[in-house]
Amino acid sequence: MTGNGTGETTTGAGALDLAAAPSSLDRQWEIDPASYWATIDAATHGLDAPILAADLDALRFNVADMLRRAAGKPIRVASKSIRSRPVLDALLRVPGYAGVLAYDVAEATWLAVDGVDHDGAARPGCTDVLVAYPSADLGAIAALAADPAAAMRVTLMIDDAEQLDLIDAAVPPSRRPELRVCIDVDASYHAPALGAIGARRSPVRTRGEASVLAATVAGRKGFRLVGVMTYDAQIAGVGDLSIRRPGAGALLRTMQRASWDELVTRRREILTDLRRIADLEFVNGGGTGSLERNAEDPNITDIAAGSGLYGPHLFDGYSHFRPAPAMGFGLAVVRRPAPDTVTCHGGGWIASGAAGSDRLPQPVWPEGLKLTGREGAGEVQTPLTGERAERISLGDRVWFRHTKAGEPAEHADDLVIVSDGPVHATVPTYRGEGKCFL
Repeated sequence: MTGNGTGETTTGAGALDLAAAPSSLDRQWEIDPASYWATIDAATHGLDAPILAADLDALRFNVADMLRRAAGKPIRVASKSIRSRPVLDALLRVPGYAGVLAYDVAEATWLAVDGVDHDGAARPGCTDVLVAYPSADLGAIAALAADPAAAMRVTLMIDDAEQLDLIDAAVPPSRRPELRVCIDVDASYHAPALGAIGARRSPVRTRGEASVLAATVAGRKGFRLVGVMTYDAQIAGVGDLSIRRPGAGALLRTMQRASWDELVTRRREILTDLRRIADLEFVNGGGTGSLERNAEDPNITDIAAGSGLYGPHLFDGYSHFRPAPAMGFGLAVVRRPAPDTVTCHGGGWIASGAAGSDRLPQPVWPEGLKLTGREGAGEVQTPLTGERAERISLGDRVWFRHTKAGEPAEHADDLVIVSDGPVHATVPTYRGEGKCFL
């Protein structure tokens, strides 16, 4: 399927070689925004907007840079930050990338089962899929349990014994294979003056809490404890350059160092206890923003990362790495309300998280345009102002970067891959394959 109205043949993951070396292996990706986005615009000129596109060389740079930062530790690909099965497949063919961190049980089963790809080719399922969040979707749990191969490949996440009851309510142990489970341990930092800093995830924080839950799993028929996960959101997901107040970056870095030291010690103690209860296959941790730290911890066996592939503008706020801005989306200009204002059709692709200006897409080309303070990025129209608007014609496109990586894929059927000028491949997103998990 094309999903863009052009009739262009869509190609699968076989057309994507993300393991090839990028043209530049420097740690910093340097671009001339005018020529970079203009090249992507020219390559996709015949395609209808809105259009989601990525530069192949930039993708390869990000693949290589994440491997460099992981320092030999396997990277488990966070599917929520990719949301394209052919791209996931291409990543998993790159040495150093192993396994998927899924965000939904139905998604995990879909990724794990063998099947036929969108272009008719046989597609083997992923043999190692960890669901990052607990689920109350009894139908999806039942479907997973009904497929013995998927049940062997997918690991469910828990942080409460009641979640085991939910799984048993979907399918009792007597009617299903043994299911693999992982315990999510809270990795937030509890600062004396500020309280909990980090994502509000698991209630399991202490050695005692983790041991009690692990023993419960070990004592329940139909479950096998195989892993532990700790996601350090306050380190991986917060850039030290993103808070632009004097001294804020230094204060944030101090907090992150203290948080990391506390987490490493607490995690080591928890794992010492849990390994007496179960034979753990993996200990997952980290994210794109904390690859280096987790690579140094011998207790971590694989690091979760995905956003770094596309390089959304959220990651412009980190001092220790800078991914290439590999992906953007183009909108068509359909109105000119004033000489210095043009209006694009669509554009309200607002990122999840606490509402704020940092959740808005950034117009990046043509340069010199900005969102208006009163309208921002709208559901069906997005006005942009600036002197450059006077030289834009109706039908031209404006290119934007999203705050986050995977969320734009929910607005497009296809991801167009551009390489050295022309379109290299067109691959479907989850939406393009008719899938909507959240």
